[in-house]
Amino acid sequence: MKRDTNDRLARSPIHLLHRAGQCAGDIFHSEMKVDGLTPRQLAVLVTVSQNEGLSQTGLVERTGIDRSTLADIVRRMQRKGLLQRRRTKEDARAYAVKLTDEGRKALRTAEPLARKVDDRILDALPDRQRDQFINGLMAIVDTLQKLSVQA
Repeated sequence: MKRDTNDRLARSPIHLLHRAGQCAGDIFHSEMKVDGLTPRQLAVLVTVSQNEGLSQTGLVERTGIDRSTLADIVRRMQRKGLLQRRRTKEDARAYAVKLTDEGRKALRTAEPLARKVDDRILDALPDRQRDQFINGLMAIVDTLQKLSVQA
């Protein structure tokens, strides 16, 4: 796709982030061979594996997925047998989320594929720019997340 650098969209961060996300999603779906796993579901599996027994509120905080979407994702993953959730002892309204054996198996299969996706995405940049790119994305997310909390 030829770009006119004077074109407003060619210099628009929101548009470029959206397009990059679309391209990354396409790569994810072409590489991921785990039964219908989405990028957000993978984020939930990884986060739960690193924080066994985390509440759904904790998952929202760590993944950035909004509360209602996360609740729907957890329900669907529970139906697939990847997650289990139980009421916490500390707060009867909250759910603690854990991986099932099937969830651990799916994660073991998905993680090398996800690394391959990350590598394909980063291959678009010269080696010397990759850390700078990741650090820049992290700075954008951190800053904008703080601003959205204040709003």
